[in-house]
Amino acid sequence: MSVNQRPGLLRALTERNALWLAVPMLAIIVGLVVIGRSAVTTPTPATAQADKPAAAADTAAPAAGFTPDQKQAIEQIIKSYLVTNPEILVDAQTALEEKMEKAQTEKLKAAITENAAAIYREPNASVAGNPAGDITVVEFFDYNCGYCKRGLHDVIKLVETDPKVRVVFKELPILSKGSEEASRVALAARMQGKYWEIHKAMLETKGQLNEATGLLLAEKLGLDMAKLKQDMASPEVEAEVKKSEDLAKKMGVNGTPHFLVGDRAIPGAPEDLYDQLAKHVAELRKQGCAYC
Repeated sequence: MSVNQRPGLLRALTERNALWLAVPMLAIIVGLVVIGRSAVTTPTPATAQADKPAAAADTAAPAAGFTPDQKQAIEQIIKSYLVTNPEILVDAQTALEEKMEKAQTEKLKAAITENAAAIYREPNASVAGNPAGDITVVEFFDYNCGYCKRGLHDVIKLVETDPKVRVVFKELPILSKGSEEASRVALAARMQGKYWEIHKAMLETKGQLNEATGLLLAEKLGLDMAKLKQDMASPEVEAEVKKSEDLAKKMGVNGTPHFLVGDRAIPGAPEDLYDQLAKHVAELRKQGCAYC
């Protein structure tokens, strides 16, 4: 699987303690140090400072720092606070996660709105389901991605159980040279009206996909092999692969599979993928979607 997806909080705390705890720990330490600084530092009254000679004032400047005893006292305060209230680290991390998730969601919505035509209304898109469907689901995928293979059956189920849904596939061959070769086979097969058939056949095939395996599957499906090979090398196919890769970069999609439904995203292939897809489709169908 090629998915850039943050792990859950408990898993992250278990597997990457130092990295995840660093942020809230740092925030707490800074806050406590500021409090400690104000508590242990006694400012010189303005009137008294004004009466001091310049040399004396310069000598007194370092007093704003901490003495060794003061530093030790602050460190003890911090240690005692964290030991007594360890849950503050989890609370801080949870708040940070929520903030980051919100920011990411807003960024995604803006990117989808800006690129809606390329995502949902590409004239020559690779489509499964109802070409004139009322709601479109988009999948960025790689033919050599194990999780794309696992998610295929959920996509098939969605297409077979919802006669009004339209599924658009965006080639994102990022795992190997063989992935790009397989994408070229599929896009060339689309020119013969066999995209969905070759798409399913390749994702259902075990092992690595490349040009050789793709051509064998195309031959079994009865495609015109001479035309297929010619179309694989065509500027149209080259442009299609490049277009999908550029769109993925704009969207911040750097892993497969990655599903878009309206302004919502499902990274990866969770166990309940079909349920999530069906839920989003039903909600958008009820609410209305201007571009999907």
